[in-house]
Amino acid sequence: VPQHVWRINLDTPEEAHQNLSFGAADRWWEQTDLTKLILASNKLQCLSEDVRLLPALTVLDVHDNQLTSLPSALGQLENLQKLDVSHNKLKGIPEELMQLSHLKSLLLHHNELTHLPDGFGQLVNLEELDLSNNHLTDIPTSFALLINLVRLNLACNQLKNLPADISAMKSLRQLDCTKNYLETVPSKLATMASLEQLYLRKNKLRSLPEFPSCKLLKELHAGENQIEILNAENLKHLNSLSVLELRDNKIKSVPDEITLLQKLERLDLANNDISRLPYTLGNLPQLKFLALEGNPLRTIRRDLLQKGTQELLKYLRSKIQDDVSSPNEEPPVTAMTLPSESRINMHAITSLKLLEYSEKQAAVIPDEMFDAVRSNPVATVNFSKNQLNGIPPRIVELKDSVCDVNLGFNKISSISLELCMLHKLTHLDIRNNFLTSLPEEMEALTRLQVINLSFNRFKVFPSVLYRILALETVLLSNNQVGSIDPLQLKKMDKLGTLDLQNNDLLQVPPELGNCETLRTLLLEGNPFRTPRAAVLAKGTAAVLEYLRSRIPI
Repeated sequence: VPQHVWRINLDTPEEAHQNLSFGAADRWWEQTDLTKLILASNKLQCLSEDVRLLPALTVLDVHDNQLTSLPSALGQLENLQKLDVSHNKLKGIPEELMQLSHLKSLLLHHNELTHLPDGFGQLVNLEELDLSNNHLTDIPTSFALLINLVRLNLACNQLKNLPADISAMKSLRQLDCTKNYLETVPSKLATMASLEQLYLRKNKLRSLPEFPSCKLLKELHAGENQIEILNAENLKHLNSLSVLELRDNKIKSVPDEITLLQKLERLDLANNDISRLPYTLGNLPQLKFLALEGNPLRTIRRDLLQKGTQELLKYLRSKIQDDVSSPNEEPPVTAMTLPSESRINMHAITSLKLLEYSEKQAAVIPDEMFDAVRSNPVATVNFSKNQLNGIPPRIVELKDSVCDVNLGFNKISSISLELCMLHKLTHLDIRNNFLTSLPEEMEALTRLQVINLSFNRFKVFPSVLYRILALETVLLSNNQVGSIDPLQLKKMDKLGTLDLQNNDLLQVPPELGNCETLRTLLLEGNPFRTPRAAVLAKGTAAVLEYLRSRIPI
């Protein structure tokens, strides 16, 4: 950069010395300081520290050069609002850059960054941050402080996880994590109320997160992952969703709840393992694009798939009439309907074996719900998202048939003995309640395979779980668990998944490494020092091996 560029505010124009009789247009002494400097698409290998001589700069654009580092003097440009250093060869960022408190746009994409300064959260006014196409393996936790950030691009890096703190970015509308190595997405992401576009394509996700608070989410792109199951829970809150892109996954079925996405315009399910579709898909009022090719669909002829979306939707609608047992329709109220049954979905009870009373903000489950069951064998109970203070006592009436109970998102502070009598129970979901302990009587639930206790108030690993040997999955994230007993855990020889993320574990006992049945062990977000994050990022097998290597001989 020519020296006189840096000195442009200091040196008076040369013509002033030669000619003192120029017109008003050339009144150089009224010249203002330089505010924009664009040096893009040159061959600069370094920037001079003299950049500090331009303190009025609001825009500095040096993209598409050959810079390997940035001058620390950049930190003195306190008026800078936009800095574009993309498409260079930067290996790091000077700490001084973190002093730019007025910075609104920082473009760092297409560089060679492997890590970021911890003080990143000081850039509190940042609205746009592009870090795509670098070599980042983690994100500083101070990102949580970027509460004005609207667009964050982390695509094409080497991230294996996202810090849960990212959920504190309450202004974030667009988050792009395409092409990383993400195996999970922090559940707290679901609380990001402003999020409108989420890109998770080309990662290693096995499932989609649930999005209870993402009421504004318009686009969800999660193609080219390893997603096998699409749950009703993943979908039912996404009232604003217009684009759902899930192509090139391993999804086997599409839940009927997809019809709740009334604003859906584009649905891409190409190249999955879907064999049947809910015909009610044909009723989505806004759907303009539906891609289904590359699925082993039994009910739809291949030539129909090639006729385009409108023909396909017409065909699906025509089949709804044939499909009498459409689970979304409540039976018509007739003169024969008992008054108590009019608000009860008898079809769900008789055909789907489902007793559902959820999202009603109810303090008690009405007796008429249990009365309606009569002798019908109910397999699934869903009382989630209410204001229940305890387990409904009459649940014991279902003990000979019920195997799946969901009491999540209530205010339950203790487990009653009635629940312990449901001897056929295989799945129990009590996440997001006020539990601090489990009764020893739960030992009677000998068939229990999956228990979800996330977001409760456990301070210790509930000891009764060690004695339920059928357990395959224990989810205890977001509690205050301070210790676990590896010798007891080892006896749980069916245990494949143990989620202890975001607890208070100060240490991980090395003997945990002997629990060789564990396929998924999640420990992120605990205060222990070892194993370090780099070991955790390598996955469960590596963590167990590391722990075994630390067992004292």
